[in-house]
Amino acid sequence: MENKIKTFLLLGGLTLFLVFMGKLIGGRGGMYLAFILALGMNFFSYWFSDKIVLRMYGAQEVSPAEAPELHRMVDDLSREAGIPKPKVYIIHDDSPNAFATGRNPEHAAVAATSGIMRILTPDELKGVLAHEIGHVRNRDILISTIAATMAGAIMILADMARFAAIFGGRDDEDSGGGIIGVIVMSIVAPLAAMLIQMAISRSREYLADETGAHLAHNPLSLASALGKLERGAEQRPMDAATPATAHMFIVNPLTGGSLLRLFSTHPPIEERIARLRAMR
Repeated sequence: MENKIKTFLLLGGLTLFLVFMGKLIGGRGGMYLAFILALGMNFFSYWFSDKIVLRMYGAQEVSPAEAPELHRMVDDLSREAGIPKPKVYIIHDDSPNAFATGRNPEHAAVAATSGIMRILTPDELKGVLAHEIGHVRNRDILISTIAATMAGAIMILADMARFAAIFGGRDDEDSGGGIIGVIVMSIVAPLAAMLIQMAISRSREYLADETGAHLAHNPLSLASALGKLERGAEQRPMDAATPATAHMFIVNPLTGGSLLRLFSTHPPIEERIARLRAMR
């Protein structure tokens, strides 16, 4: 419940930043522009983001005959979660990782790399898949997509605000303040939006860990898997991974060394493991 409340508050913060950036650009008209921009970007993300991400990573859908153990686990966990069975994909990449995508439980997919299936035991793999099914049941994919889209919209509006302030010279009350104030806020707002988006991502990861542990009836299997995956991702970062999609994976696919926790899309692995072990 705590993570859900935190997510709601953080999404509210993103919305306020979006409206404020619109006001900086053009007062009330700018607010409407911000709303339309966010609406259009969210509409596109809602319908097409899953297809884009699966294609980006070269994910291939597999049948029960091609990956019987993977399908059996996804089938059992989906039934336990009370959701339709997602489509199952394999990404041929040695970097061990997995993610879920799709606009809702009725149109979801779970993708695992070939690398993850080589280093995890069956119980650990089930724990990872339970985490991803947890994302699907909690509708985290939609929430994360909205957060990322709104953050992107704020960044676009910030660029527009800087351009208008420098070249348009607006200094009226309706636009939200003087040129210096607009420029400062157009720099601060995108940074704050990025931090809020990352905080939402970390909050949903904790929630998916908790949900997955309950679905698999074994929090220690996921805890063990997370330790292996962190080491594996550090040794073999995913070449095709991008910062825009890093939040989707169960562990950060870009990790090649220590990252500042403040700017990470994932909670610290040691904290996630400690929470799971406390669930015994």
